Amino acid sequence: MSTDIELSANVIAERAPGFKPAVGMVLGSGLGPFAETIQDPIAISYADLPGFPKPGVAGHAGQLVLGAVGGTAVAVMQGREHFYETGKADAMKTPVRTLHDIGCETLVVTNAAGSTVEAAGPGSVMMITDHIAFTGQSPLFGEEGNDRFVDLSQAYDPAHQTALRDIAKANEVSMAEGTYMWFCGPHFETPAEIRMSQIMGASAVGMSTLPEGILSRHVGMRVAALSIITNLAAGMSDVKLSHEQTMTMAAKAANDVQVLLTGFLENYGNG
Repeated sequence: MSTDIELSANVIAERAPGFKPAVGMVLGSGLGPFAETIQDPIAISYADLPGFPKPGVAGHAGQLVLGAVGGTAVAVMQGREHFYETGKADAMKTPVRTLHDIGCETLVVTNAAGSTVEAAGPGSVMMITDHIAFTGQSPLFGEEGNDRFVDLSQAYDPAHQTALRDIAKANEVSMAEGTYMWFCGPHFETPAEIRMSQIMGASAVGMSTLPEGILSRHVGMRVAALSIITNLAAGMSDVKLSHEQTMTMAAKAANDVQVLLTGFLENYGNG
């Protein structure tokens, strides 16, 4: 019996014969419009891809877009399933493994996050260099064999980090760097939790990204990740936290993220 991964890969092969992407991407809240820059796009609804999510969050279109950006073949996911939607840390297993199955060597993950560092305020961009899985969950629960013991000492590819730094410098994009802490959500964090995250060394907090990154490393894909900072975390300002604010601030930083992603894809393969 065919798995959802095989079935989804077959659907993609039927819709885009001979297409082999080098880079997969997951676009977070408010970043879906990046898909509009894809050349010769072929859009496939998640509803047509067995095992792909049914996004229940505003700002997630729920489709896979195939094409090219900057000369690099890409498979771009407009939307993800979050742990808080189903309570399943491995909710993104089929999409990530399908991207790997059709040829992706790298996964670029984006998200909207709250900053625990005042210098990196709303509307800025942060490159993730490390993470803390505060949920106590893993998308690899239930996996078998020794390869489930994944080395995450370089979870975010050093060469990809260097490439993004160079692109940011060349394009005068202010890009912070730091550690991302994964909270389960859907509620926002408390001020006490934010103080704890600061003590533990986190620069940003959010409700996604780590599952996709860990799943990618499990199958040998390289990972790069960017956070749009949409707010100062709980207790750091008087602004009331909301998803509407997340969407508004994500739109303000979308251009910088597009510059970074486009430059990354234009130079992909050089590092």
